[in-house]
Amino acid sequence: MRPGRDGQVVVRLSDDLLADGLADLRWLLRDALLSGARRLVVDLTDVRQLSSTAVASFLWAHRTCRARGGAVVLRGVNRRTEDLLHRTGLWRVMQLEDPAEHPGH
Repeated sequence: MRPGRDGQVVVRLSDDLLADGLADLRWLLRDALLSGARRLVVDLTDVRQLSSTAVASFLWAHRTCRARGGAVVLRGVNRRTEDLLHRTGLWRVMQLEDPAEHPGH
């Protein structure tokens, strides 16, 4: 996992990966950050529901990216996850991106 010229790394998540436990998610995010990513795009297109602990992991990654002048971007967020982000106030912290803006990803 290496960042592109723009310092961006895309991590694609699925319900299956998240069902295996939070450790896999944390390792994926950790690997992306250790590779030097400034902008971490988390593709949630194949995720139906996020746990609050998964969102906490995104917040942890956000702090690292922000210190590098970047951000965590959540791509392909469904309505349920968007509602969770609004209830927790994290929609102000995380950037949301429509997957249609980046076809082929």
